[in-house]
Amino acid sequence: MLEITEIPVEGYEKVCRGIDSATGLHAIIAVHNTVLGPALGGMRLWPFESEQEALTDVKRLARGMTYKASCAGLDLGGGKSVILGDPAAKTQAMFESMGDFVESFGGKYITAEDVNTKVEDMAVVRTRTVHVGGLAGKSGNPSPKTAWGCYLGLKAAAEEKFGSADLNGVTVAIEGAGSVGSVFADLIAKEGGKILVADIRPESAAALAEKTGGSVVGVDQIRSVECDVFAPCALGGSLNDETIPELKARVVCGAANNQLLEPRHGVLLRERGVLYAPDYVVNAGGLINVYSEMAPGGYDEERVMAQMDKIRLNLLKIFRLAREEGICTAVAADRFGEQRVLDAMARSEA
Repeated sequence: MLEITEIPVEGYEKVCRGIDSATGLHAIIAVHNTVLGPALGGMRLWPFESEQEALTDVKRLARGMTYKASCAGLDLGGGKSVILGDPAAKTQAMFESMGDFVESFGGKYITAEDVNTKVEDMAVVRTRTVHVGGLAGKSGNPSPKTAWGCYLGLKAAAEEKFGSADLNGVTVAIEGAGSVGSVFADLIAKEGGKILVADIRPESAAALAEKTGGSVVGVDQIRSVECDVFAPCALGGSLNDETIPELKARVVCGAANNQLLEPRHGVLLRERGVLYAPDYVVNAGGLINVYSEMAPGGYDEERVMAQMDKIRLNLLKIFRLAREEGICTAVAADRFGEQRVLDAMARSEA
């Protein structure tokens, strides 16, 4: 039987723990803010070492989704869910119970696939709740659209830092050869970019290097190799006190969420002359894609692709704001995203 317990967290609308001993489910759903609309965010399955680690991760991810939706101009709030467990041991019963957990939020939270969950898993969740996006036959797997958005974001960052959006001859070090990182790398390589890739699964890195004509780099060396761009496309926190001083890249632009371990690391990147393309602006493509399912008329890929250009345009605005205000791009992005949220809150209180 699913047991749901609310976890008081300041600054968040609702955070709950869901435990079902019969199915082995141990999960947390966090809803950060819904002033712009229902919270949409993926369902992540990961072998967290503790519930506290999972809680920290889901809070950071949910808050990031609020800013991601706002910057992208979507009428959505920010939320996320995490399941504590071994991805190799996931079961249908676990996702059925997770569907009940999502349903308990009454539409305040809408889920979709994320790390270690797939469209097929969302179909199981959908048997227990209608509050699921990214389904087969609709928007489907959001990874290719996330990668396309990252590609547009990288071109904006290249224009800002190198004076040209042309990626021919640009060396990009990609951390993570998963479903997003691999497509992102392929797009770059097709434009003439050189790919360096690292992944905790050596076979994935090798396959991507072969496909793109690139080279494999060790997971401990990928952040410090000679390159033009460092692209974090794995888990968050890869930009921190230890790794930032090692960076030789002049641009950071990748698909991972929460790339900065702490907010001050955005300042540290600026001080080192590294242009950081804020992650929740760059990787909004998947969210834009899933959101299209809820728009009038239903999913429309042509409309989705047209909306993707907001990623490039928003980044150029954020880069300009950072230059004009003398602030780091992470702070500029927060200001950019906060404005829509604050305006909506003011309207609701009027």
